[in-house]
Amino acid sequence: MGEDERMGGSGRSAGEPIAVIGMGVRLPGAHGGQQLWQLLLAGRDAVGEVPASRFVADTVHAGGRGGFLDDVAGFDADFFGIAADEADAMDPQQRLLLMTAWEAVEDAGLLPERLAGSRTGVFVALGHSDYWDLYGPDPSTVDLAVLAGSAQRGMAAGRLSYALDLHGPSLLVDGAQASSGVAVHLAVRSLRCGDSSTAIVGAANLVLAPAGAIAFGRAGVLAADGRCKFADASADGFVRSDGVVCVVLKPLAAALADGDPVRAVLCGTAVAQDGRDKPGMFAPSVRGQVRAMRWAYADAGLEPSTVDYVEAHGTGTGIDAVELAALREVLAPGRAGRPCLVGSLKSNIGHPEAAAGLAGLAKAVLCLENGLVPVSLHHTRPRTDVDWTAVPLVVPTTPTPLPDTGRPAVVAVNGQGMTGTDVHLVLTAAPPTASPRDDGARRTLLLSARSPHGLRALARSWADFLASDAARSLTPRDICHTANHHRIPHAHRAHVVARTHDEFAVRLRDIAAGHTTAPTVPPPPTPEPGARPVSLPPRPWHTSRHWLDAAPVSR
Repeated sequence: MGEDERMGGSGRSAGEPIAVIGMGVRLPGAHGGQQLWQLLLAGRDAVGEVPASRFVADTVHAGGRGGFLDDVAGFDADFFGIAADEADAMDPQQRLLLMTAWEAVEDAGLLPERLAGSRTGVFVALGHSDYWDLYGPDPSTVDLAVLAGSAQRGMAAGRLSYALDLHGPSLLVDGAQASSGVAVHLAVRSLRCGDSSTAIVGAANLVLAPAGAIAFGRAGVLAADGRCKFADASADGFVRSDGVVCVVLKPLAAALADGDPVRAVLCGTAVAQDGRDKPGMFAPSVRGQVRAMRWAYADAGLEPSTVDYVEAHGTGTGIDAVELAALREVLAPGRAGRPCLVGSLKSNIGHPEAAAGLAGLAKAVLCLENGLVPVSLHHTRPRTDVDWTAVPLVVPTTPTPLPDTGRPAVVAVNGQGMTGTDVHLVLTAAPPTASPRDDGARRTLLLSARSPHGLRALARSWADFLASDAARSLTPRDICHTANHHRIPHAHRAHVVARTHDEFAVRLRDIAAGHTTAPTVPPPPTPEPGARPVSLPPRPWHTSRHWLDAAPVSR
């Protein structure tokens, strides 16, 4: 037995559990966790044609399809105190990372004064800067702002630490497609050893230029139809996509003591390397992935046979068979015939590369919160190079509840990079919290924004949410508590008084339509005993277009 197997064996003690307390999500077809969950429940494929504002689609060797965000040029520079010309020079990956990180902090119910000056760490994964490629080669356009804003990718972490006045570690992580999963692993280690008291882990990947798709297309790894068909016999490649995801992490004991919203618990993480144990540098390795998986379960103090669902790397290429073989080797022993679900978010949104690990983590958290695994799309005929009779893995083709085993559900996220880096994350459901019945009391909900238009947009967003099924699991008490005590007050304010979700939605729509002029807004009511912050839709931003004229996209 090699040293790496011995180090990952059962003698290794389990690490301190880490809570996921906030998420910010910008993925194709979804802004915010609620929208991502609705996309997954609906079984939507958000992959589409290359927007005309990006690049000429017929130069791409994959039919001109991908997963794209609607607006990559918009940025709220004033909110972060960044001058317009500096914002123009910033890689839009950095801009969107700032806004998405703020959304994750708000989702965690944290106010800036709680974080400012704290030992909060920042761990960032960033895709290749297509923005720099678009204009950087022209020396006449390059100055220090351009160099720092796009070429120096490590600035992304520093900008976030500067914006929030965070004093913990701040660094960029690059493990190719495994980058953001590795960033989570490093953040967990930083929290456990005390280097960080809280951690913000973020990743951004934007497909702004055709060069990457051309290279991947020539290598024959992009899907001809622009669909990621994980574990399917017709799988012929992946499709590239945008993605920006941030999470806020904190030691579970501290999160519970501080009353933070615990969305899920990271109980084990591990990173390994293939080394030379494979046919070539870019080939995947069963042994490398097995190492990462076994180390992660040892770190979690859990038997692999307890895993209920794995969010696979799942690109829809030949490496699916390698990943499934590794999962079988680790997960099969001791299952006693109980299958493990395995699926891939990439079947819905494409491959967000550097952000893939965090995107998979976001889906895993949502599965644990809702006790349900959505469909993994485009799986009609199982791969013929996998012996499915010997593999205790099932790709869900209908929404499938997580099994009721009498213990917290266990979900894993698997990732790998073309550099040979393997990462595995193990999560469990959040500890149960008391869910008091709605007492029907009249309550005040405060809302504020930086402009009248922003106030109406916020009212509309919250009205839509309160009228949705997703809000029914939240009490008006907790919704009002979050709005009143866990959001920054801005200059333009309004309030509504109501008893039920529907009443709040009606009154908020009045504000959104401009039909109601709010009277003087009262101060926030005293926090109710037992009230807790909950996840609400992300705030509307006051964005304006920031793009260098030399960059020939998003015009």
